[in-house]
Amino acid sequence: MVVIGDLMTDAVARAFHPLARGSDTPASVIMYGGGSGANIASWLAVEGTDTTFVGRRGSDITGRTREMELMGYGLDSRMVMDPERPTGTCVVMITHRGDRTMLSDPGANARLQPEDLPRDVFAPDAHLHVSGYTLINSDSRRAARVALRMARESGMSISVDGGSHAPLERAGAENFLDWTQGARLLFVNVDQARVLTGRDEPEAAAKVLTAWFPNVVIKLGEQGGLWASKTREDCVTAPAEPVEPSPGSVGAGDAFIAGFLPAWLTGRHPKEALGRASRLAARALHQPGARPDLGEGQPVRRGAPRGQRIR
Repeated sequence: MVVIGDLMTDAVARAFHPLARGSDTPASVIMYGGGSGANIASWLAVEGTDTTFVGRRGSDITGRTREMELMGYGLDSRMVMDPERPTGTCVVMITHRGDRTMLSDPGANARLQPEDLPRDVFAPDAHLHVSGYTLINSDSRRAARVALRMARESGMSISVDGGSHAPLERAGAENFLDWTQGARLLFVNVDQARVLTGRDEPEAAAKVLTAWFPNVVIKLGEQGGLWASKTREDCVTAPAEPVEPSPGSVGAGDAFIAGFLPAWLTGRHPKEALGRASRLAARALHQPGARPDLGEGQPVRRGAPRGQRIR
């Protein structure tokens, strides 16, 4: 499995009381490794998938720390060091009610170049997943599109995700659909599906999206997940795992993708793949931060075979 995407530091700030505008609000502020692409790659590796992550980091101490974390998960890190821009940072603000707002500075991620892409990872027996953030960001978009082209030419199977609904809307639905031509599988949440289709109802949005993607997965949050295919009239759904979220959890959507892909690529029924996705998302909700918590005693399972072509 090859993942191309963003590497970030998440500064998760959780307020204990309503925000006192113009003044101080007691809060917990903790730094974690983040970035949607890096999160997905980390969950894949910990769950036993042979994973390569391609991205760009700063030459700062933060960048070195974040890359060492990735290697600790057992994945093959192919990071390019940017001599000028710092490693990306995202400030995650969580209100006392649990509402989340992200302030993102992509830093070095925004300078990912086609020359940064290692040619040896593009092989017909592998799968490529491209983070939506890398496509949506105008400065890294060319590299993402070159990666998609190289994957198509190599005979790889391809999946993409929608990133985040606000920047996706700014980039434009028609543009995103054009950039992702040839992908066999799209991951979006309900808000991203609405941006791309104008439909509020997930099943209706999924059916619209199958005009562009042979397979579509919509993450439904507390309702679980939905899979649709252009070859089937009905959608397949699976419920979410019941869980009491950790107050600082931020990576359930990335874990969901990492749970779905290996099962799907090895020919499991979509309902089973959705079930595995929900279970991994529930594990992510149990812990703070967006990456697997190796402190829980979870082993890193190395040596699993590469993913097969999407069916």
